Amino acid sequence: MHVLLIEDDALVASGIQAGLEAHDFVVNLAMSLADGRHAMKVSSCDAVVLDLGLPDGDGMTLVREWRESSLDTPILVLTARDALHDRVAGLQGGADDYLLKPFELDELVARLHALIRRAAGRAHPRITHGPLNFDPLTREITVSGRLVMLQRREITLLEAFLQSPTALLTTDQLKDRMYGLSDDVESNALNVHIFHLRKKLGKGIIETVRGLGYRLGSPEAVDVSQASSRPKE
Repeated sequence: MHVLLIEDDALVASGIQAGLEAHDFVVNLAMSLADGRHAMKVSSCDAVVLDLGLPDGDGMTLVREWRESSLDTPILVLTARDALHDRVAGLQGGADDYLLKPFELDELVARLHALIRRAAGRAHPRITHGPLNFDPLTREITVSGRLVMLQRREITLLEAFLQSPTALLTTDQLKDRMYGLSDDVESNALNVHIFHLRKKLGKGIIETVRGLGYRLGSPEAVDVSQASSRPKE
């Protein structure tokens, strides 16, 4: 999952970014209102983690701007402002959740997963696609109850398709979901990951729409023979 983190304290930001990346989030970091605006324009994300005390203004300015422009990306406000009226104002101003500093990383991760799940219209934390079952929290994938071992980037790619099961995703959208704003991406990296997903989950798990992009294959395309012989315990 792809998160835009807007936090001006370099030490706090690096800690949050490292923690989220350890949980397989792709994180774009912005350290001001201006950087946050730019990042949202050039890259899509599944959620925003927003500090309110930024060097060029109040983070709620971004919340109001984005909501007035009909941007519905989930926004989690992360701040040291602990007064009730601040929390109420943040939620009424368009934020989806509010987490006070200091906080535990596990709680931030759980809240982000819940926000993204609700935004996708899912009540259950697990995502199913025919015999395939994916747990976003544990990153565990099973097919017919048996474990399938995927690399981290392969899981991120599969998750992008599972979260948008009917959508046609372009090459740029998929690279954005997997790598964020990173420029250090080999030109054939996406094709390599798609190849490995098809090898491990069945050739039809990802369909190519020539000249346009890719989309998730039908549930029947999942190849149950590729699952580990070891059932999930």
